[in-house]
Amino acid sequence: MTQAHLTPTPGRPAQGRRVRVIPTLLIDRDGRLVKTVKFGKRTYIGDPINAVRIFNTKEVDELVLIDIDASADGREPPYTRIAEIASEAFMPVAYGGGLVTEDQIARSIDCGVEKVILSGALAQGTDLISIAARRWGGQAVTVCLPVGHNWRGRQQVRLRQGKKPLKNDLDTVVARVTEAGAGEIIVYAIDRDGTWEGYDTDLCARVAAATSLPVVACGGAGQVAHFREAVAGAGCDAVAAGSLFIYQGKGRGVLISYPAQDRLRTQLYAHLP
Repeated sequence: MTQAHLTPTPGRPAQGRRVRVIPTLLIDRDGRLVKTVKFGKRTYIGDPINAVRIFNTKEVDELVLIDIDASADGREPPYTRIAEIASEAFMPVAYGGGLVTEDQIARSIDCGVEKVILSGALAQGTDLISIAARRWGGQAVTVCLPVGHNWRGRQQVRLRQGKKPLKNDLDTVVARVTEAGAGEIIVYAIDRDGTWEGYDTDLCARVAAATSLPVVACGGAGQVAHFREAVAGAGCDAVAAGSLFIYQGKGRGVLISYPAQDRLRTQLYAHLP
């Protein structure tokens, strides 16, 4: 199992603690590991279980596993695949994709995941967040907010592969998710996904300022310095990334990897406020 890390002060990074650095694994409707760019173009990577086995050797804090087709297809989560992947992981796994009922959450947790990630269910409001938080505790409920822009250039939460915008503005959504009892929020910048350009720190800071919950930056990480910008500069409590942990570099081949703890200590932890 991974080394223990100190409990964060909700909503802000605590001085001297280890920040969670989380690989994000995306699977498609066939259970294959894929990588996207701006929620569009997909590249087939391989078997997610092979990636998990490599991460087992790297002192990874936790894994995020998302079925990117389940909600769009209107189907159940792939319980067998979830159980296969969770059983291989030596670290906590958070699963998201196709979770719109309490029973689906229960079955996913029975598959061995420690957290569920709710996103598509927001189309129906925040009731499911409250139900899940009451039954399993807020620490088991993460909400992912994929954020893009509307035709006016305003930021908005966009569900189902970025194609379904919510009517409420971003700050209202964040407030309602917080009030509903979620344990943390993943801010997934659609326009940065797979670009290696760095996190949308303005977006991350906006969400961090609007909630008392821990905020996880996602979308765009291309180097460890981007982690530092999200935490020290934007007030995030954790960082998640896909391409950085899957490819050798931008435009280069697949190489499942994770920064060594010595590198994280010198390039990330040592620079935190």
